[in-house]
Amino acid sequence: METAEKDRKWQNIGFSFIGCLFLRHNCCRCEDKLTAAQHDANVPALIVGVKESMIKAGPKNLITDVDGIKIGNAEDQQVVTGVTAIVPVEGTVGAVDVRGGGPGTRETDALNPDCLVERVDAIILSGGSVFGLDAASGAVSTLARQGQGYNHKGIIVPIVPSAVLFDLLNGGDKDWGDKPPYWQLGADATANIGVDFALGNVGAGYGATAGPLKGGLGSASLVTDDGVQVGAIVAANPVGRVTIPGTRNFWAWALEQNGEFGGFGAPELEKDLSLEMSTASQLAENTTLAVVATNVKLTKSEAQRVAIMAHDGFARAIRPVHTPFDGDSIFSLSTGKKEMTEPRALGLAKVGSMAADCVARAIARAVYNAASIGAIPGFQSE
Repeated sequence: METAEKDRKWQNIGFSFIGCLFLRHNCCRCEDKLTAAQHDANVPALIVGVKESMIKAGPKNLITDVDGIKIGNAEDQQVVTGVTAIVPVEGTVGAVDVRGGGPGTRETDALNPDCLVERVDAIILSGGSVFGLDAASGAVSTLARQGQGYNHKGIIVPIVPSAVLFDLLNGGDKDWGDKPPYWQLGADATANIGVDFALGNVGAGYGATAGPLKGGLGSASLVTDDGVQVGAIVAANPVGRVTIPGTRNFWAWALEQNGEFGGFGAPELEKDLSLEMSTASQLAENTTLAVVATNVKLTKSEAQRVAIMAHDGFARAIRPVHTPFDGDSIFSLSTGKKEMTEPRALGLAKVGSMAADCVARAIARAVYNAASIGAIPGFQSE
């Protein structure tokens, strides 16, 4: 009880502080031009309003708590790699934000707000580094065969942006000759989608590592009592650590919901943390990939802002992050099932903040649920 009470105290302090800063910034920019005194008088009421929105984990605590999102996974156990397909409902708006120094992507430029493409038919996350980019081709073939995509004079053209992570040195058999497995893995993942899926050694996270631990696939969601749905799915393969050195506590401990990654709570540190980082990883040997989704109707530029904000979730769960060794990328999807019911800037900030928290929790859940493979230890095996 003492530990749980301490965790709640830190969470309340953090959320209240962030809420005050956020509300002061936005109130002072509104059309009413509140004076400082008027602002301070209104802040308590506004904070109560935010608290009463009742943000909580969704019923599945997966990205599929967002209506219209389905997930498919496929793995090759011999190669120790895999692919994850995120397939949204028709008409979903897509965007992306790439922050890592060594990314591997396909069709991400098409998602820029100044480009023609407005909708996406799937997002593919894959292991295999550059070889894994072929997974999107398998997904395109599957979707075209199903009739899903942009219809141009009778020709179906699916829009499938993708990103890859490096898992080529995890001990799997990469001697695949002239035919890497990724086209087939992408096709299989896209053909077998649903709303339920496992975490850990699954899909694009099958061959992933996270610092000294086994990485994996993670997911988390948040919903509000007024119908806003936000979720994230992450293939966690960072050069940085997701646990605090010398402890079993996750960097994202303050955001944990219902003991979803072990309930270890706040760390009890006997000395200062070391600020050193591992120098063992080489360029492009790591990357964390994520997709965040919401049912709130967003424009393409608004979806991109959500992707930008969601990168804060990486920083809350991984240290260090966005390094030259990572290809960190986040895609953002809006299924458009729910109209924005509050001032757009405020509603957008709310969705982006929820997305960042989902990303951080999904990273911790990925590592917490990943089992050992070969010489790579899983979190729960230590």
